Amino acid sequence: MNFMIYFFFMILLCLMFFLLSMFLNFFNLSYMLEWMLMNLNSVNMEFFILLDWISCLFISVILLISSMIMMYCMIYMKGEIYFERFLLLVNLFILSMIMMIISPNLISILFGWDGLGLISYCLVIYYQNYLSYNSGMVTVLCNRIGDIGLLISIGLMFLIGSWNIYFLNNSYLLVLMLILLASLTKSAQIPFSVWLPMAMAAPTPVSALVHSSTLVTAGIYLMIRFNKFFLSSLFIKILLYCSIFTMFMSGLMANFENDLKKIIALSTLSQLGLMMMILSLGFELLSFFHLLIHAIFKSLLFMCAGIMIHLMNNNQDIRFSGKMNDYIPFTMMSFYICNLSLMGFPFFSGFYSKDLIMEMIYLMKMNLFLLIMILMSLSFTVSYSLRLFYLIMFSQLKSGSFYYYKENMLMNLSMLILMFLSLLSGSMMMWVFFYDNYFLFMLIFVKMSTFIMLILGGMIMILNIKNHLNLYFYSYFFSSMWFLNYIYFFNYKYYLDFGLKFYKFDNCWVEFMSKNFLLNFMKNIKIYFNNYKIFMFIFINVIYMFLFYFLI
Repeated sequence: MNFMIYFFFMILLCLMFFLLSMFLNFFNLSYMLEWMLMNLNSVNMEFFILLDWISCLFISVILLISSMIMMYCMIYMKGEIYFERFLLLVNLFILSMIMMIISPNLISILFGWDGLGLISYCLVIYYQNYLSYNSGMVTVLCNRIGDIGLLISIGLMFLIGSWNIYFLNNSYLLVLMLILLASLTKSAQIPFSVWLPMAMAAPTPVSALVHSSTLVTAGIYLMIRFNKFFLSSLFIKILLYCSIFTMFMSGLMANFENDLKKIIALSTLSQLGLMMMILSLGFELLSFFHLLIHAIFKSLLFMCAGIMIHLMNNNQDIRFSGKMNDYIPFTMMSFYICNLSLMGFPFFSGFYSKDLIMEMIYLMKMNLFLLIMILMSLSFTVSYSLRLFYLIMFSQLKSGSFYYYKENMLMNLSMLILMFLSLLSGSMMMWVFFYDNYFLFMLIFVKMSTFIMLILGGMIMILNIKNHLNLYFYSYFFSSMWFLNYIYFFNYKYYLDFGLKFYKFDNCWVEFMSKNFLLNFMKNIKIYFNNYKIFMFIFINVIYMFLFYFLI
């Protein structure tokens, strides 16, 4: 019953925010709401709400995906013992994401940002086993690096006199560098890419919501808001190189990965690199366009993967799958449609954003080496998508024991809505919101280079399936994220040992202070004040009065 209430409430809010975004975009309006929290030395600590067409449209897409996942969870999580706790965590996560989206102020961004990090950790360790715990610790430690950057930037902006992003400029390089660090960690760009494939230990509905459309896109959204401050700085070039290497590495890894959810996670990582790349070139609206479309078809991809895993008796290895369209035809049709949209098949939703991104790259003055890496990343996307097609559709089902699974109408309804949006959302958003921003003309051989790389991706898939490239000898290196996890292990080891020594020192220092100074001070005071309780009452009240005076 709770699922139905949340579902209808989210659908209603989704329609309301979508109509509001159309209204604000048509009349070119935005609204700012402000609440004063505290005033200290002429510095205002304020809570802001910014309502413009970008924030309202993003909120409407998140609420739409969340409502479909709620409907999906009614069947998928029906046997869970603690499903009320699961429901509460998911709703808190959605609330934190919305709070981060509507905030143009670093203080109010922090409320949503820290909520995302904490609740995502609780969702990753939901199944409470060793693998989930290990994945959750890696997730929270990687994200805390970026959170520390955001906290330090809040402290540095105290010197400016305000935490509003409108008071920033290009001269505050250290603040911009820390905000870039926060964005890189949350969106899992190199060298912080380790946590996203490991976070697949969470339940599949959590992966569909958290690791496709909300948590990982928070860093992209933060860079969209702050993009104008980065355009003339050195950091934007660093972001360009990090994003292109992330695209290349994740696409290469996905061709050798056998875990179904990890393949989809690596494709998410590849698309995040694509968004960051076009964002670093100065096209933040185009990055936002691809972010919205990717959120829709990637959440559907995870939902289809959950049903396929149930069919394979909770086995996620795609080498054991095959002929699945005989057992779950509607799910496989949805899976093929959103996978074609991921590849950028013509006139599917992903085509409108990915093709436009590639056309803008062809018109830029781009380093040839970087351009080759971008085109190879496109080929890898086609290669691992077609490899999934082949192993799921044409090979034989090789599970140890066949688990009878019947498709549910309620789950199919939730996937049907997202499937139609995977077909239509690209053209619809192009006509409604992005119609007047881009008009391009280029030579035919430049335009056909994308098509040639897509054919090359199909050839790589055939050679990979037949093992003609003999790459499995090197597959451990290719599928290990270039040993980034081992690098993290060696780095974290020394820092954790260093922190443990300082913790012991800090613990001793506090005990020393409390024993030798505070207790002796209280004993001496007690000589002059016979009634110890009255003195403590007066002392605490005087402290509170001083704090109240200085803060107000």
